[in-house]
Amino acid sequence: MSEFLTGKTAVISGASRGLGKAMAAALAAEGVKVALVARDLAKLNEVAGEIRAQGGCVEVFAADLTREDDVNSLERAVTEKLGKVQILINNAGVNLRKPLVDFTLAEWRGVMDANHTSAFLMCRAFVPHMKGTGYGRVINLTSIMSHISLPERAAYSSSKAALLGLTRALALELAGDAITVTAISPGPCSTEMNAPILNDPEWNASFLAKIPVHQWGRPQDIGALAVFLCSEAAAFITGTDILIDGGWTAQ
Repeated sequence: MSEFLTGKTAVISGASRGLGKAMAAALAAEGVKVALVARDLAKLNEVAGEIRAQGGCVEVFAADLTREDDVNSLERAVTEKLGKVQILINNAGVNLRKPLVDFTLAEWRGVMDANHTSAFLMCRAFVPHMKGTGYGRVINLTSIMSHISLPERAAYSSSKAALLGLTRALALELAGDAITVTAISPGPCSTEMNAPILNDPEWNASFLAKIPVHQWGRPQDIGALAVFLCSEAAAFITGTDILIDGGWTAQ
């Protein structure tokens, strides 16, 4: 358990599964009080039960982060239960794979809202908690798809590239407040979002062939990186993006 992080409060979106769940568990193990946020209350309660069984302190909050009213209500609810927030991790997101010409405008906006606009709303709500305190961390989960792309990823890549731009601009805005803003760009990780690939032997093999270490990333690897970025040791890291992709983008 980290003496530096113990007692701090973190809000993690998309915490009902995958990378959000892994980051929540990792931070809770360091003594952080974690607000788990997602739309699926039942899944959130499952995750909360697992983390509490390991001694972690968590609370659950169901919200649609693409809705301004939901985010404003979330901010009030988190403050009432856990106090001021020092750590914000914007992890919620969706991926709709299809050719660009087949997208409806509603589908396109849905991906952009879930992956980018939600982060704007969450930052606007929770960054004021951090100002004037001498410490703050914002971590945005981007993707290697913000650097490179694949067919049928137009909406996803666009949203993640936009999130990377938000990361850089906000880091400069908040640098004088001792608040760091960073991005994590995972490569292929064995999460529910990637289940269609993992469960298709041919598709899975084609992905593994592109990863120099020839294996999928583990959610706990992302959790460990999030803990480091929230630590005192990472105070000089801001406005940048950390690729954790098994060497994919080095090629």
